[in-house]
Amino acid sequence: MSDATAQATAQATAQAAVTAAVKATAAASGASATERFLTDKTGTSAPGADTERVHILATEMISAVHDIVRRHQVTYEEYNALKSWLISVGRDGEWPLFLDVWVEHVVEEVATAARQGSKGTIEGPYYVPGAPELPSVSTLPMRDKEAGTELLFQGQVTSASGEPLAGALLEMWQADDEGLYAQFAPGIPEWNLRGSVVADDEGRFAVTTIQPAPYQIPTDGSCGRLISAAGWHAWRPAHLHLKVSAPGHTTLTTQLYFKGGTYVEDDVARAVKPELVIDPRPTGDGGCEVTHGFVLDPAS
Repeated sequence: MSDATAQATAQATAQAAVTAAVKATAAASGASATERFLTDKTGTSAPGADTERVHILATEMISAVHDIVRRHQVTYEEYNALKSWLISVGRDGEWPLFLDVWVEHVVEEVATAARQGSKGTIEGPYYVPGAPELPSVSTLPMRDKEAGTELLFQGQVTSASGEPLAGALLEMWQADDEGLYAQFAPGIPEWNLRGSVVADDEGRFAVTTIQPAPYQIPTDGSCGRLISAAGWHAWRPAHLHLKVSAPGHTTLTTQLYFKGGTYVEDDVARAVKPELVIDPRPTGDGGCEVTHGFVLDPAS
């Protein structure tokens, strides 16, 4: 076997392994996201969500569907295809995925319209509470020789009035260099690239991690069939997830994207905002660094 043939075979084997991992993740991620939602969020109540509020929202949602049927002259074949698809979304455990990708960004926009501090965006389905607590200067948990470009992410958490928020908590989570998340992909340590960073007395933090990769949302289930049928793409741009909190202040849930990154201008989840795009600079040792601060609103 020639060197070129051996190299091509090795590349094909590596790609097959990555593809298998992605497929395994897609097959399991819907169930994992549903399980996580049922564990963390079931029982969440909306203050003021009384009978009249439910009546208004449900009636208008159903009326919107009626309007679509009439305007587009939906056939029984299309109607039955929709019923079948809705049933399969539930069976695949993909309601959290569907809602987080195509609906949550509008809910977030409405919920945070009055925010004066840093911009937020969607939480998405891959947040897991209880990540290991880390000091203000730290490295996210990762595997030996974790693949990817090293990134130093640093900054300060302040109040809307500019005061440093001592001991602010930054919960961080992200995909790895293959676009896979710990606890939602097979073979990855439980808390890989997840941590709860406690800022210092000046609200400052400096966290070493790696730049994540863009990734496809799962495509082997019902959401994937919708994407294929509609001719859409399934990609999210590379991003860091954060929940930033401090006593007496409103928690900020956000994501940070990378300038010039693939899909930043065409995110399937429509969660990118200009204020959330960061521009890391090379450090000269093969890594990069970026400084980005967070401003929290006072609790209402």
